[in-house]
Amino acid sequence: MEWGSESGAVRRHRIGGERRDGPAAAQQPEREALAQEPLADACGGGGGGARTRKRSGEGSGGGASRGAGTALSEARAALGLALYLLALRALVQLSLQQLVLRGAAVGRQGEFDAHRARDYLEHITSIGPRTTGSPENEILTVHYLLEQVKLIEVQSNSLHKISVDVQRPTGSFSIDFLGGFTSYYDNITNVVVKLEPRDGAQHAVLANCHFDSVANSPGASDDAVSCSVMLEVLRVLSTSSEALYHAVIFLFNGAEENILQASHGFITQHPWASLIRAFINLEAAGVGGKELVFQTGPENPWLVQAYVSAAKHPFASVVAQEVFQSGIIPSDTDFRIYRDFGNIPGIDLAFIENGYIYHTKYDTADRILTDSIQRAGDNILAVLKYLATSDMLASSSEYQHGNMVFFDVLGLFVIAYPSRVGSIINYMVVIMAVVLYLGRKLLHPKYKTATYTKDFFCGLGITLISWFTSLVTVLIIAVFVSLIGQSLSWYNHFYVSVCLYGTAAVAKIIFIHTLAKRFYYVNASGRYLGEVFFDVSLFVHCGFLTALTYQGLCSAFISAVWVAFPLLTKLCVQKDLKQHGAGGKFIVFYLLGMFIPYLYALYLIWAVFEMFTPILGRSGSEIPPDVVLASVLAGCTMILSSYFINFIYLVKSTKRTMLSLTLVCTVTFLLVCSGTFFPYSSNPASPKPKRVFLQACSSQHITRTFHGLDGNVVKRDSGVWINGFDYTGMSHITPHVSEVNDTVRADCEESAPLCGFPWYLPVHFLIRKNWYLPAPEVSPREPAHFRLVSKEQTPWDSIKLTFEATGPSHMSFYVRTHKGATLSQWSLGNGTPVTSKGGDYFVFYSHGLQASAWHFWIEVQVLEEQPEGMVTVAIAAHYFSGEDKRSSQLDALKEKFPDWTFPSAWVCTYNLFVF
Repeated sequence: MEWGSESGAVRRHRIGGERRDGPAAAQQPEREALAQEPLADACGGGGGGARTRKRSGEGSGGGASRGAGTALSEARAALGLALYLLALRALVQLSLQQLVLRGAAVGRQGEFDAHRARDYLEHITSIGPRTTGSPENEILTVHYLLEQVKLIEVQSNSLHKISVDVQRPTGSFSIDFLGGFTSYYDNITNVVVKLEPRDGAQHAVLANCHFDSVANSPGASDDAVSCSVMLEVLRVLSTSSEALYHAVIFLFNGAEENILQASHGFITQHPWASLIRAFINLEAAGVGGKELVFQTGPENPWLVQAYVSAAKHPFASVVAQEVFQSGIIPSDTDFRIYRDFGNIPGIDLAFIENGYIYHTKYDTADRILTDSIQRAGDNILAVLKYLATSDMLASSSEYQHGNMVFFDVLGLFVIAYPSRVGSIINYMVVIMAVVLYLGRKLLHPKYKTATYTKDFFCGLGITLISWFTSLVTVLIIAVFVSLIGQSLSWYNHFYVSVCLYGTAAVAKIIFIHTLAKRFYYVNASGRYLGEVFFDVSLFVHCGFLTALTYQGLCSAFISAVWVAFPLLTKLCVQKDLKQHGAGGKFIVFYLLGMFIPYLYALYLIWAVFEMFTPILGRSGSEIPPDVVLASVLAGCTMILSSYFINFIYLVKSTKRTMLSLTLVCTVTFLLVCSGTFFPYSSNPASPKPKRVFLQACSSQHITRTFHGLDGNVVKRDSGVWINGFDYTGMSHITPHVSEVNDTVRADCEESAPLCGFPWYLPVHFLIRKNWYLPAPEVSPREPAHFRLVSKEQTPWDSIKLTFEATGPSHMSFYVRTHKGATLSQWSLGNGTPVTSKGGDYFVFYSHGLQASAWHFWIEVQVLEEQPEGMVTVAIAAHYFSGEDKRSSQLDALKEKFPDWTFPSAWVCTYNLFVF
């Protein structure tokens, strides 16, 4: 195909008198005039005489003059759009790096002092990893917290009273997180501090953090920094001479990483829980940066207003809330517990930057900027003070009505309004765009007989085809890259994904529209087609706006922005386009008018990739990360290209742009296929390690014992069980650790629950690629014991099995019923057994120090006797701390792993029984 310097429409009109009959060539003036007239009316520019003169001039000028008048330099347009997007991206980056207002008074009396909070942080993290049940968590950290609270109490103002309680709850609950499972905890630890007026208070606001960490991580961001912030907020509030109306309860919980156990123990059992009317939960999904408000409510808009009114450095988005609550992010927080079990509204905040080192050994105090601590402290202090002196807190239930649309503007301020108001605004925007603007063109009697309606709907089809083929193209590339074993090539070099998938998506969109321009819209000028495709993009965004609003999603405000501002821009630049064509002045004013929607889009796109890119490195072996990232990039390309599609029809040619994009995509593709871009990094300044673990562990040195129906051992083995937590499996590990290869891939024990392996959490459906390397048996100093205490027939003809288990701080219990048997009830959760994904039952157990033996029972309804028994149960014991955590074989294997990995390891035992 020849790529000329002129558009097909221009060349054909230039020689139209020689090659076409009159009726065919006459369509262009008609099309262009129809596109211009309603816009001129809408802008209020010029009277009927002016429009007549314009059309007359066009008629005498011929097609060639019109084509030349609207033809735009390809280089100027491409360079302008590229620089425009880069400038907006730089502005977004500048906003994100501005953590606190420069020159603000810090450290003054009554102000939050980040340096003091950092001192707390460094003391907590110096204790080391703090898993529930370990001395580090249950004794050393608790002692430090109590010591600091005592010092704060000594300094407190006489207006306030501080009460301290160390709670050690025991309880059980079921949760649908990770496919559904049941949790049981015994004697875990909460440190609870209540700050209240000297005469007491009837209502309270809760601030929550957790001081425990995952195994083998110092847990600076998750969540020691939040507890440090809370200590400093407690100090500032307690020394303040301003009286509080309500109490502020500070919960330092010691078992959040055990899937939200400590918060459940507090909200369901602590006597102070009945005072709480609202809460603030401090969490982390990354290390440092800005803390994002990503959940509020439910249906308590006054809490959002409290944050908007009080926060000094706002960073909040209802988009993040709806994305998180959709369940596509495999994570959860204590927010769920307070909402579901306490029926309390709240605000959920989390650091989201640099999630690559979240839950790893690199999550250290020195990686958290002091400014990050300062902004978090300023915000938490201000919001807690606002709530503790608010008249609304005491009667918060009266303000429970509807949701809020809320979003910050580059971290400067927050816009918030009720969702019902948002729906009215959204529908008004749709009415303006569809009825007053597009409807005038599509439904006006004069235009019904013209070609505009046909061109519009054909343009809509072409746009949708271009987007669909763009998505298919990047998916084909992503699947191929995954099949050849080069997934995650962009994990350490994000620009690779843009150069590979982003350029392919853009090139395909341009290619489809170029074909349409050359072979379908042969009799239309570029300016006319620019009008048509702007209208098409506007119509598509109106469709999204209507659908999202109808679904009740607060995120619909984004589509409203993408309809209102482009429409206003188009109405305002139309007169200049008519008079001077698509020149430099038109580009400048057009891009200025698009400033707000494109800036906010890039702001959100940054947040999406900041959160999702690290998650794709720990999302398991079953989800191809390249397919996910390519799809997201294609979607972003569709959004960003929507109002730039008209430039394809305004420029003289797309030859150079197409060639440049194709060249960049091809070169990147070849480099990716050759393995040039290694996914992981051990760079101390910005590590991006490969996680080789299950939840917080990678290699588990396990001893497995399988017992038959008669109680005798039928199988026994021992080895190191390895789980790669990303899609690449062990392909990058094998060259460094030769014994870990596909010859030791673990086979699923089909007759055993969860394939006969000691899963710490029920994520077996996410990680199906396992390796089992034979190794000598291990013998923990404090082995786990599991026995059947009793087996009895109930009056309702079921079999009740009562068990006793003792062992380390973390154990997992699995149940699989046989054919003809069902698990009807048990002593766990609310009494109703909850199946995990796949049909087996999973119970997560943990305990603090000095816990008694775990007694529980299950009840099995047997419809027919089976020779192989009625139920299979298994129990795994996980040694996360102390001497039992290690073995010589495990230590030796860990040493072989390269420095760009994070191999977290522990010893585990597994016993299976049939009854």
